[in-house]
Amino acid sequence: MRINRPDFLTHSREGRKAHLPEPSAAAQAHSARLLEKIRQEMEAAGGILSFRRYMELALYAPGLGYYMAGQTRLGADGDFITAPEMGRVLATVLARTLQCDLGPDGILEFGGGSGALAAQIRAQLSTTIPYTLLEPSPDLQQRQQAAAPGVHHVQQLPEQWRGVMLANEVLDAMPVDIIELDRDGCLHECGVRWNGTSLEWAVLSNNPEVASSKALLPYYGQWCQPYRTETHRVAEAWLRAVIERLQAGSIVLIDYGQEAAEYYHPQRQTGSLRAYYRHHWLDDPFYLPGLCDLTAHVNFSGLMQVAVEKGLEIVFYGNLARFLVEHGLAEVYAQLCAETDVEGVLALNNEIKRLTLPQEMGESFKVLILRKKEAI
Repeated sequence: MRINRPDFLTHSREGRKAHLPEPSAAAQAHSARLLEKIRQEMEAAGGILSFRRYMELALYAPGLGYYMAGQTRLGADGDFITAPEMGRVLATVLARTLQCDLGPDGILEFGGGSGALAAQIRAQLSTTIPYTLLEPSPDLQQRQQAAAPGVHHVQQLPEQWRGVMLANEVLDAMPVDIIELDRDGCLHECGVRWNGTSLEWAVLSNNPEVASSKALLPYYGQWCQPYRTETHRVAEAWLRAVIERLQAGSIVLIDYGQEAAEYYHPQRQTGSLRAYYRHHWLDDPFYLPGLCDLTAHVNFSGLMQVAVEKGLEIVFYGNLARFLVEHGLAEVYAQLCAETDVEGVLALNNEIKRLTLPQEMGESFKVLILRKKEAI
């Protein structure tokens, strides 16, 4: 969960991040090394990178990207908090829900963060059920092994899988394309360039098919000018690959996002792209590359379209609060209350409020469950 706080800081060329925690000298040097790598690739590309490629480097450049460099990301000392760090409710409901689809391969979790979700789900299941994590970060692999001893790690998507594939807050960190309808009514893809002192937005004219995406056609005629938003080619391609490898079982996707009609609503003219730094959120994606998480909301309509095209059944789609209530929250609450003391019950009540209230995670987070039956 990326916490939206009232200390939101907007970005302008003259704007200063005066209220943000100051990074250490080592952290600033790390960011400078990543920035130099980005600038080198930018020069090799003719001066402008697509934003998608910039985001990929900022998050996943080996040894330098935000998720690949070993710094603290989760929790009070990091940049954001996810649901498993708050307690066991989500994991316990998921364990109940996934029982019928576990199959011989068990659960494959993408990402995995601190390992808290894996540890909590495994605590609810038989120890004979395999649990595998696909995690590219060596640092996070170590944290996950410590939190959930006995989990198996893989570096690539398995060729075949019979069981559950689970992605909790993974899609929002996949690189996105940024599309803009400018003041002259021209639709184009946005890129990134170096202006001599800092990174800035630029028009990327070498990829017109992205700007003319079919996903945008029903909506951009209603947009004000200027209007900026995201498209999700990487996430949709990822889902296609995952579906191809799933022989039988289910895919569970949990993230914040909307359906297309809301995602591309005229009032959402600045899009959903954000940077997160030490529990502050900014609209400047170029601030301290490598030290900030970059994230965008998920267009769930695009994912459901991919699933239908591939012949999968949509078992459930709805907000997180509805998912929890319909999949046994009352029973889980009684179970967890019986396992704790008075202070634990108070903490449990607060956790459920954050997971279910509309102003917290209950409305903004969505759950999509897809099922694939084994071919006969």
